[in-house]
Amino acid sequence: MAKIAILGFGTVGSGVYEVLCRNAAGVSRRAGEPVEVKYILDPKDFSAHPAANLFIKNFDTILEDPEIRVVVETIGGTRFAYPYVKACLESGRSVCTSNKEMVATYGAELLALAKAHNCAFLFEASVGGGTPIITPMHQCLAANVITEVEGIVNGTTNFMLTKMVRENLGFDEALKIAQELGYAETKDPGDDVDGRDACRKIAILSSLVCGHQIYPQNIPTRGIRDITVADVAAAERLNCVIKLIAWMKRGNDGSVAAGVEPCLVPKSHQLAGVDDVFNAVLVKGDMLGDVVFYGKGAGKLPTASAVVADVVDALKNGSKVHDSLFWQPAEPVEGMLTDPAPAAYYVRAAGVAPAVVEAIYGRGRVVDEHFDGCSYLVEQADAKAMAEAARKVETVGGSVKLVLKKLPEEA
Repeated sequence: MAKIAILGFGTVGSGVYEVLCRNAAGVSRRAGEPVEVKYILDPKDFSAHPAANLFIKNFDTILEDPEIRVVVETIGGTRFAYPYVKACLESGRSVCTSNKEMVATYGAELLALAKAHNCAFLFEASVGGGTPIITPMHQCLAANVITEVEGIVNGTTNFMLTKMVRENLGFDEALKIAQELGYAETKDPGDDVDGRDACRKIAILSSLVCGHQIYPQNIPTRGIRDITVADVAAAERLNCVIKLIAWMKRGNDGSVAAGVEPCLVPKSHQLAGVDDVFNAVLVKGDMLGDVVFYGKGAGKLPTASAVVADVVDALKNGSKVHDSLFWQPAEPVEGMLTDPAPAAYYVRAAGVAPAVVEAIYGRGRVVDEHFDGCSYLVEQADAKAMAEAARKVETVGGSVKLVLKKLPEEA
């Protein structure tokens, strides 16, 4: 019998326990042995819980018990999770986690510890929630050189943008609904709406693709706070929708570019129809071409099911999984991993006439005129030229309120 411990009994941790209880027979069959939860570490009072006898408050109890073979970490953040996970790996215990912040920040170190101590560090749920993406990328796509990844990896913002499109809602109204439904944090929704959650996820995928640590702080990141009803309407006139896109590109010379930003997505694009809380990741390989991974990116049981699948993998394969699941440590780079390639851009400017915007940005067309400015579609420019144009708008007394890159018509 395989005995495991769960660190944290919030949404995901309680979901892991529920999946293991409800699907015990199937999990045991796939693992090749019964799987039993021996400890649940959480500082809160669970004396009324049916499994109250499993709850502990001292982490050392887990570390000192030789029966524990796998530890599930669902605490979140890094303050407690990182030292706990590090200690587990150093003791030879496999760890399965949904903690994207920890993997994005310390992934290379923890993977190396797992290999050194003959155990596994698995994190399928950290990027796609219940949608498999890590395992397919390091196993099924192993014969491919992956050149590009782009996706919708935050269900909260995708739900909000869908509401803004379908119901003509503003940002604040859409956020309120997302909070009422439990999709967005009530106190501080910044991780979602400001793009930090998506940034951590694309950092993990970028590290896996490139083979070395890519840090979130090097990835240019913008959220959706500045998107207005007028922008949504302008996108519709351009036969596009607005989506928060996390992306990375790898050049033939080994260069890496990555970003998180709201984009104009043509309706012909494979990501345009991904709505509500669903996520999708488009991966481009040199042999396979395009492949899309689609599903719910969050939720208690979908995420927990991915964590439990990792538990099974850890029990069956142990450190062998790290023959393909790994990346090397690296120092953060100076500056940001910006993309130098030209693209079309949507610009919303205020305090400046359409003719002036056209003169500054060059070839393109006015999408919409409003009382204090206009929206303009720039036919093609690179990031450097767009920044210079924004400075010119300021010199004539105007300001650029929003810039959205437009994805190509076909992915």
